[in-house]
Amino acid sequence: MSWLDLDDDDDELEFDETDIRVRPNPKANRPRTKRRPAHADAVIGRVLGVDRGRYTVLIDEDGPDEHTALAARARELRKQPIVTGDRARVVGDTSGDEGTLTRIVGLEERTSLLRRSADDTDQVERVVVANADQMLVVVAAADPEPRPRLVDRYLIAALDAGIHPLLVVTKTDLADPASFVAHFEGVDDLEIFTSGRGQMPVEEIGRRLIGHSTVFVGHSGVGKSTLVNALVPTADRATGHVNEVTGRGRHTSSSTVSLRYVTAEGRGWVIDTPGVRSFGLGHVDPANILRAFTDLAVVAEECPRGCTHLPDAPDCALIEAVAEGRLGERGAARLDSLQRLLSTFA
Repeated sequence: MSWLDLDDDDDELEFDETDIRVRPNPKANRPRTKRRPAHADAVIGRVLGVDRGRYTVLIDEDGPDEHTALAARARELRKQPIVTGDRARVVGDTSGDEGTLTRIVGLEERTSLLRRSADDTDQVERVVVANADQMLVVVAAADPEPRPRLVDRYLIAALDAGIHPLLVVTKTDLADPASFVAHFEGVDDLEIFTSGRGQMPVEEIGRRLIGHSTVFVGHSGVGKSTLVNALVPTADRATGHVNEVTGRGRHTSSSTVSLRYVTAEGRGWVIDTPGVRSFGLGHVDPANILRAFTDLAVVAEECPRGCTHLPDAPDCALIEAVAEGRLGERGAARLDSLQRLLSTFA
């Protein structure tokens, strides 16, 4: 029926569903849902490295068909950071053959997450690595000069993430590291190794790597890549030198990558990271900072409730202990480091 069929005597119009024509559009009329595919056929792979939106994933880890495959992330994970060390669920062609690309559709729950920020006031975190259970801090006794406060920051980030810290002091043939090492003697469970030219303790460090995922961190130019190459001869990580004018090392490792450590005694993972000159703690709970100063934490138990431990804190047991000489020169330096860190959160 159309309006041309109507005459002036019609008092009312009657329509039914047959008078309405709907152009079919299956795509537009398809009901929307937030339900995602279950991907029951997904396999678990370890993310070994990230390069320009592509992920190298180890498939069938420790199995008879262990191999790597190249992966992209699924659209639903576009806001989810995927980093080296993640255990990813992948679907599609996982053969790893040339020209193939599998897809990451989810992540397994992380056991740890090492993070840093641009500075202490920046709340935007940068994820360094996932699922590491050890951190090996590499620092040089000289060339470049050691920075105890940077190491303090590494230790705080590690303890905040529940990661066990280790410390290696390289280039001990250039300077005596005794005073630097003394700064950390009061830190509980911190194993310290020293290394000079031709005297790198590869076997001792290697024994600590077996059965662990260990992330290597350190300032540029301290010999971190040299140590990685000694532990993993197939790593072929680029090494550099220190600028004689600025005393700074050149960045040689440009990305974070997981490398298999293998000996007759066992295996582990070495996670090499680019050298950094700063390590912001904007993401760290200030209450956890004192945990990296375990020697001072014992004395701090005598402080009044809510003590800030800052220079103007009344009746602070730490300040009193330093003033009375009970903590010695090392304790005074440790308190100064602690107060500098705490002041950024005040």
